[in-house]
Amino acid sequence: MVHHAIFLPPLGELADPHAIIDIAIAAEESGWGGLFVWDHVLSPIGGDWAIADPWVALAAAAASTSRIRLGPMVTPLPRRRILKLARETATLDRLSRGRLTLGLGTGDDRGREYSAVGENIDARRRGRILDEGVDVLKALWAGKTVTHHGELIVEDVRAVPDGAPKPRIPLWFGTARHDGKPVERAARHDGIFPLTGDASTVAQIADTIEQLRGSREGFDIAVKTKPGTDAAEFAAAGATWAMHAFWPADRPDQVLQVIEAGRPG
Repeated sequence: MVHHAIFLPPLGELADPHAIIDIAIAAEESGWGGLFVWDHVLSPIGGDWAIADPWVALAAAAASTSRIRLGPMVTPLPRRRILKLARETATLDRLSRGRLTLGLGTGDDRGREYSAVGENIDARRRGRILDEGVDVLKALWAGKTVTHHGELIVEDVRAVPDGAPKPRIPLWFGTARHDGKPVERAARHDGIFPLTGDASTVAQIADTIEQLRGSREGFDIAVKTKPGTDAAEFAAAGATWAMHAFWPADRPDQVLQVIEAGRPG
């Protein structure tokens, strides 16, 4: 079974949080499975765009819905403060009553989101920071005391109180790679979001994931599709989510038209 989600850039007219709320409500009422948004602080495509904060937008969507899954796709963890990210994700997961899926990645510097603030843009370094940050994040969610950069972090950032059993927030990893360490990283967690590729690429990734895990049970492969696509070819290749992707120049009414036409399949 393939779940269908709306995938938005909170840029341009789609940066209006009221538009995000309207889209989230419409998606839920029309039977869509999720709403995911880009996470950027500068435009990755150039131009003078309004840019909304994804966490505020997702919180607004979470407070206005009760069923659809929500999340950033993807958050570049190396440009985030890990304790702040832990608090944001735990709070949003609690607000949404367990509907957060957290997409993570290394990000890149196309929009100078690293270099403009003096951050190191070395790809290997970003990969190491991502791996370390994921371990710290999971430990903090579990209420454990962790050491990060030589400092003890003991603050409680759990999404639920003591004694309340709850699965960990699902972690998907965005990557333009089709093999190697990025895919291996994703295989240790809950899902992968290939940033490029066709159905044959999805089939290759699905086969690799199955080899690494022993099976693909409980693992998601999310693929970008054109809005309104039924994604049958991707489903046959092993995809579990179709992310109907819009662009900053798209208007809220165009998104709503796709949503109200009904989710494919």
